[in-house]
Amino acid sequence: MTGITDRAAIALFLDSLASERGAARNTILAYGRDLAQASEWLGGRLAAADAAALATLARHWAPLARASAARKASAVRQFLAFLMAEHIRSDDPGRDLALPQSARPLPKTLAAGDVERLFTTLADKLASQPDDPLTLRTAALVELLYGSGLRASELVALPRNACRPGRGHMVVLGKGAKERLVPISRRAEAAVLAWEAHVPKDSRYLFPAGQNRQDQGKPTHLSRLRLWQLIKALAADAGIPPARISPHVLRHAFATHLLEGGADLRIVQTLLGHADIATTQIYTHVASAALVELVNRTHPLADGSD
Repeated sequence: MTGITDRAAIALFLDSLASERGAARNTILAYGRDLAQASEWLGGRLAAADAAALATLARHWAPLARASAARKASAVRQFLAFLMAEHIRSDDPGRDLALPQSARPLPKTLAAGDVERLFTTLADKLASQPDDPLTLRTAALVELLYGSGLRASELVALPRNACRPGRGHMVVLGKGAKERLVPISRRAEAAVLAWEAHVPKDSRYLFPAGQNRQDQGKPTHLSRLRLWQLIKALAADAGIPPARISPHVLRHAFATHLLEGGADLRIVQTLLGHADIATTQIYTHVASAALVELVNRTHPLADGSD
């Protein structure tokens, strides 16, 4: 290995992250902090680290939360791989550094009763103001989130003509620019068409942004932040703590309630647009957890403990 200090090697690596990978400033700062700390733990010998030195780092990471430890380990692995690629060192011991596995948290979801309260509140608003465009827009958004399981990014970017009367499905552009068919119920279709009547004919999007949100004169759509705010406001009106709900929670509820109703896992995977069925399988754990809780709460022999 050539004589290079940790500080110089880390600076080169961070410069590569910025110039060649286009990493965000916050990412670069986080990597810089993690590598500087690792260098300190190794007495300024991170760039020359061997397997024993990496084992020392792993012991330092052991008490940390798994997500934090995994981030630090990833930073060191990428750093050492960079040094070998740049011929600053001839080997890469980092490839044998195991990344701590973060436990995948169960997604938040809503009980069927909460969903019912949400839609009852929407129905009351529509009954009192049947022609109010903002209420019609919220109704269309919620119907598509819960009724079709769309991602927030997919929902706000829907084209104006996404919903065709009587077709029963929409074509959605999802992650990786992959198209998929998603179902649209009759009530969701009715909600969307009622809102669409208030959307300008020449609008590119079904949910366009206001005039003051246009991007340098180019048409743009409702932001995900605004969608998040609308869902939170509706939840508050329905008596549901806003912290318990978001657009993504409604998507989770769509998947969980389908599985609880007996839907096939592969079908739910297709509907959600998951590339890997392992991602969809997390919802089976949510449904199972709900069943266990139900038994513990209501069975005559349950003692209330887990």
